[in-house]
Amino acid sequence: MKKLLNISIYILLGVFITSCGSSRNRVITTKEEYRETEMAVPNYDRNPEAEPENRTALKVVRTAKKFEGTRYKYGGTDKKGMDCSGLIYVSFQEEGISLPRTSRDMSLKGKRLYLKEVNVGDLLFFETNKNRKVINHVGLVVEVNEDGIYFIHSSTSRGVIISSLSESYWYNNFVMARRII
Repeated sequence: MKKLLNISIYILLGVFITSCGSSRNRVITTKEEYRETEMAVPNYDRNPEAEPENRTALKVVRTAKKFEGTRYKYGGTDKKGMDCSGLIYVSFQEEGISLPRTSRDMSLKGKRLYLKEVNVGDLLFFETNKNRKVINHVGLVVEVNEDGIYFIHSSTSRGVIISSLSESYWYNNFVMARRII
């Protein structure tokens, strides 16, 4: 009986591991396309002569960075605790830009982008729950350089942090990017 249980566990693990791949369409076509174009994306975070709309994006990013280190709290929108969509909502609200309160609703706003078009201030959307194929996480791009795309978000385990889209977890769960401003 114990041997049968062990075999069942291995079969379930095998099914789980092979089903972890994403079946949804991505905005980019190949990793090579992503690598070739990421250097061409300007880093407005270091450009003092950014266009006016990009200055707004920089202000949104600065506001979001003020929350770095804040613990995660579902539904939170202040220094006491913050969830992912709360961070984005508050950061844009500070600049007078109204967004929906949930990441799923935010994903319907603005212009959809290819990864090669992503700039500072754009939003990245993720599906992190494999059981439910819905957008449930959002991050704000804070830097784009030759090493990749970096975004600030509120992680349930680590609070408000900056992560890289090139980390396998985030890359594999990435759904789309959108520009609000």
